Amino acid sequence: MPSERTGSIAGVVLAAGTSTRMGQNKLFMELEGETLVRRAVGRAAAAGFDPLIVVVGHEAERVQRALEGIPYRPVFNPDYERGVNSSLRAGIRGVSESPGRAAVVVLADMPFVSAAMIGTLVEKYRRGRAPLVISDYAGVNAPPMLYDRSLFEELSIPEGHGCGKQVVKRHRQEAESASWPAEALTDLDAP
Repeated sequence: MPSERTGSIAGVVLAAGTSTRMGQNKLFMELEGETLVRRAVGRAAAAGFDPLIVVVGHEAERVQRALEGIPYRPVFNPDYERGVNSSLRAGIRGVSESPGRAAVVVLADMPFVSAAMIGTLVEKYRRGRAPLVISDYAGVNAPPMLYDRSLFEELSIPEGHGCGKQVVKRHRQEAESASWPAEALTDLDAP
C-alpha cells in the first residue's frame, strides 16, 4: 500500500469571469440565501485548504466584499476576459508560490459542489500515487479537479496545451477518479 501523502493542499476557486451569457454577474445570484461566490468559497474554506486562493477579475472589488470574513488570498487575473484558462493559470501561479504539494481547482458557478466532494478528492490523492484526481459526473469530467505540483508547469503553459482539459486528457490514464451524480454537475451559464 502506498504511503500517505502529507503536506498542505491548496484550493483555487475561479471567480474572475464576466458572465456574458447570463447577462449579469452570476456570482452574485443567490441560492438558498447565499451568493454563488460566497457559497463556493465557503465550501472550499471548509475543506481546509492551505492556502485558499480566489482568482478575481471582473468586478474584483465586489467579489472581495462578498467574501468578507472568509480567510482566503485574492489573486487578480488581468486577462480574465480571455476566459477560464487564463484564470486557471493565474491561480496556479499563485499556488506555485506556496509549499503546497497539490491544488484543487473549483469553479465558483458550480453551486452543488460540496466540501465533502472536495474532501473525497483530497483523500484519494493522499492515499494514492496519481498526479491527478478528476471528478466524473456520469461520464463527464469537470471540476473540481486535483492537480499534483508535478503538473503545475503544464497548467501554466500559455494557450492550447496548458488548459486544464488538455492536461486531464494527457494524464487520464494515470488519474484517480471520484464519481458524482450527474445533477451535481449543474453550473449556471444562462438565465
